[in-house]
Amino acid sequence: MWNRWLGVGLASCLAVVTLGLAVTGRLALYINPSSNWFAIPMAVLLLAGSALSFLLPLGAEQDHGHDHGHGDAEHSRAARDHEHSRTEQDHPVAAGRAGLMSPRAGGRSVATAIGVAGGVAASGVMLSILLLPPASLSAEIAQTRDVGAAPLFAGADVVSLAVHGDTASFGVGDWASVFATATNPDAFEGDAVTLVGFVTPGAHGAFDLTRLVITHCVIDAQTASVPVAPATGSAPATGAWVEVTGTVRSTASGALQIAASGVKRIAEPKDPYEY
Repeated sequence: MWNRWLGVGLASCLAVVTLGLAVTGRLALYINPSSNWFAIPMAVLLLAGSALSFLLPLGAEQDHGHDHGHGDAEHSRAARDHEHSRTEQDHPVAAGRAGLMSPRAGGRSVATAIGVAGGVAASGVMLSILLLPPASLSAEIAQTRDVGAAPLFAGADVVSLAVHGDTASFGVGDWASVFATATNPDAFEGDAVTLVGFVTPGAHGAFDLTRLVITHCVIDAQTASVPVAPATGSAPATGAWVEVTGTVRSTASGALQIAASGVKRIAEPKDPYEY
């Protein structure tokens, strides 16, 4: 039963969670929606395979092949028993020590302990996934993943679109790439933006508008941020979701930032990531 739980049991739980998130529209909290075509059918296939696995009686997979070469196995077992008996008669003390210090027995004990510990840990993780409500990655995680370098998820085509003014569909990730790689900041002076993200600490009186951008799933999430200079007042609290309207401007140092004309507090979007 333990082996079956660690196999089809945990796999079935993962499939149920995947399908449940898909039905409730929250699967995007964990994977890129473009991967749904693969994840959902695979979850259904996994459940079907798990159900079919119960046609095999418990322990039957371990008995497979044990009856092949029965006569040879009996002969080998008798030979080992005879040799073991002679060893005990001739060297009883050595035989006792060999039994206590058998490397094979010690190895099996260590392997069993590791297997049990791993199984308990995997079961704990799966139970927490089943019991805890789904949630997006936090602002704290975004800050720990921010390496201070240009984002890796955008290329020269994004900058080219920005230069030609085709920025209506740009998100925080796109503008972060433009801000990090623009060689002519003045070309973007006055561009209007409306962006949604959460607040992280900035510098020089500004705050950073941040989003997590994922390629396949939350494991590869990268942090994208653009600096925002609020028109009046202080920056919103870290982690707060806001909608920022304003224009792009070039600072005295040649860097780009958003001069906000409005910062409106909003609820976390249903889909909190960019892709």
